[in-house]
Amino acid sequence: MNDLSVLHGVVIIDVREPDEYAGGHVPAAVNIPLGDIRERSAEIHGSDTVYVICQSGRRSAFACEALESLGIASVNVPGGTAAWIAAGLPVQQ
Repeated sequence: MNDLSVLHGVVIIDVREPDEYAGGHVPAAVNIPLGDIRERSAEIHGSDTVYVICQSGRRSAFACEALESLGIASVNVPGGTAAWIAAGLPVQQ
């Protein structure tokens, strides 16, 4: 496996900008901004299904489309980081 962080065997990609990511993110999520997703797709290849998260779900939906076009199975995390935080799930600064 490459150097992507894994949480309980799940690869999570956070496609928000670095400043948003630094403000709080899902533990073990790797920051690959949406604008870099195609360029950095080699970092993701070889992983099973990846979970993609942003703030609300819009950017991660675009990222999932891009990943699927590259042959990488992906799942858009519904509601994004905002829903994650609202559900009381852990956040890393």
